[in-house]
Amino acid sequence: MIQKLSAPVSVTAVFDHKTRAFVPKKVLWEGREHTIIKVGLHHTFRQGQTLYHVFSVASDAMFFRLVLDTESLLFRLEEIADGEPS
Repeated sequence: MIQKLSAPVSVTAVFDHKTRAFVPKKVLWEGREHTIIKVGLHHTFRQGQTLYHVFSVASDAMFFRLVLDTESLLFRLEEIADGEPS
């Protein structure tokens, strides 16, 4: 089931200066740590002057859409899915 929300989350990520790649590795949400095993789409958009990065990632059991606000450097969880039909 897909669920839309807007919740602050903690994200552990790695930046590789050689490839200039920023890769989320873990998401801490509601007291549970989810290790990211796959990073799907990444895109950006602007809202006014603020640039946002959107990452679609998956753990072993969940899908997450994470949005990074580059002005505040805070992550928000915008969508989750557990793979079950709605």
